[in-house]
Amino acid sequence: MQVEDLDGVLLFTPKVFGDERGFFYESWNQQKFLELLQIHGQKVTEFVQDNHSRSCCGVLRGLHYQLPPHAQGKLVRCVVGEILDVAVDIRCNSHTFGKSQTVVLSSQNHKQLWVPPGFAHGFLTLSENAEVLYKTTDFWSRDS
Repeated sequence: MQVEDLDGVLLFTPKVFGDERGFFYESWNQQKFLELLQIHGQKVTEFVQDNHSRSCCGVLRGLHYQLPPHAQGKLVRCVVGEILDVAVDIRCNSHTFGKSQTVVLSSQNHKQLWVPPGFAHGFLTLSENAEVLYKTTDFWSRDS
């Protein structure tokens, strides 16, 4: 798996095995994910919730975030279509406060974006429709 560090936001590109029949790739491996977080100096975490979103072309979702004590980290991937995914650093004491990272996630490139706690997250649907799956490190909290 290839990892690109975008100022704390990590872009994962898995090794995809494909042939005329289709493809296979490991989309989630807890041990590898936790090792990669440690390598990039991030807090080791566990996921508690999976979410699935479907959107039509032009739909903008976000920017969503939760404040402490229920800040959420998210591991995001697009399994149908294509999205422009955005993460914005909203940590007041961060040297990258207010800066954003954008990346195209699609069912074709299989990339996944790790959005750590302390970042707002959203995406714009670029294809006719898109389905996005993401894991979160904390449960949804109306108060946060």
